Formats: sequence, C-alpha cells, structure tokens
Amino acid sequence: METTRLEVRTLSDRILEIVREKIVSGAFGLNDPIRQDALAKEFQVSKIPLREALARLEQEGLVVSQPNRGFFVRPLSYAEAEEIFALRLQIEPEAAAYACLKASDQERERAVEALEQFDAEARAQKPTVGMLNRRFHMALIGPAGRPLTESIIARLNVMADRYVRKHLEPTRRPARAEQEHHEILKAWLARNDVVVRTLIAQHLQHTREDLLNELADAGSK
Repeated sequence: METTRLEVRTLSDRILEIVREKIVSGAFGLNDPIRQDALAKEFQVSKIPLREALARLEQEGLVVSQPNRGFFVRPLSYAEAEEIFALRLQIEPEAAAYACLKASDQERERAVEALEQFDAEARAQKPTVGMLNRRFHMALIGPAGRPLTESIIARLNVMADRYVRKHLEPTRRPARAEQEHHEILKAWLARNDVVVRTLIAQHLQHTREDLLNELADAGSK
C-alpha cells in the first residue's frame, strides 16, 4: 500500500508540473474549467493523482474549486498582484543578498546558466519564459540555506508567474528585464550584498508598477 501511495504521489508531482506550466503559459484561459476527463485521457492516468495535483495547485493559488463544478483557472486580480509583489519585496531582496555571500562555485554557475536559459527563451518569446524567470530568481535564493524562506519565496514566485508573463508581453519589457537581470547577477556574483539588495528591490518594484497599471487599465481590481 505504501508503494502504491508513493507511486501516486510521484505521478501527481509530474502532473502538477505539467498543468502548472499550462496555466502559467496561458494554454488554459482565465476562468476556464479544468476538464479532468480530458486531462486523465491525455496523461493516461486515473483521476486520483490528477485530483491530488489540482488540490495542490489550488494551495498554490493557481486554480480554484467550486462545489459540484470542479476546478477552474483562477483569474488575475489587481489585489492579488499587489499582495504577491509586496511580500516579495519584503523577503526576496534580503534573501538574495544573504545568499550571494554563501554561494558555492557550483551554485554561482547554476545562476549564470539559469539566466542564459531565460534570455534565450525570452528572445524567442517561448511560453516557458515564466518558468525560467522563476528558476533564475530561485537560483539567487537557494545558496542561503534557509529552507523556510526559500519555500515561501518559491510559492510567491509560482503565484507571480502568470503576472510576470503578462508583464513581459509588451515588446519593450523583455529588454528592460534582461538588463535588470544582468545587473543583478553581476552584483550577486561579485558578492556585493548591498547592491544585490537594492537592485532586486528596484526590479520587483518596476514589475509591480507595470503590472498594477495594466491591471487597473483592464479593470481587474
């Protein structure tokens, strides 16, 4: 029985990653129902691991369940974006500043590779850009060796993914994000914690301001 449960959990993990990226990439529209029959057929799985994955995605804030109706993609909202980025601003700059002082050579190399991958996908306007943006930001946090902080920031980054993708849609923004990312990484690799703290705060604030302006114009308050 334990082995079966472990297999279900492992399968649920894989499904969670796939469905999460479908939501973040926009493959599932806002407020769209998550059609469990179709997904179960696509993944060739029973509904048990699928429901478990959807329940975890609800905890991540990407879907919402409605009684007798199932799961739906959670809509973007002004209030949620404001809260997500306010929390990131409070936690992420300090965590990355501390991590840059602790990073090993291997962790520093991982951060460089993460940014290279993000740049390539952003220029190609691929749907994985949100995931790779998250990977870069988390590469700057991991070396801190603070699992609780990392877990909180990881969840905030997952919730921010759809907003980040929206932020990168206008043509001028990927170039600015690329420049800001490279400035952050340069300071991080130089172990300049003061500059890292400042640059990440500025980067998050720029993204927050752009998003809130867009969402206000779209009437998403």
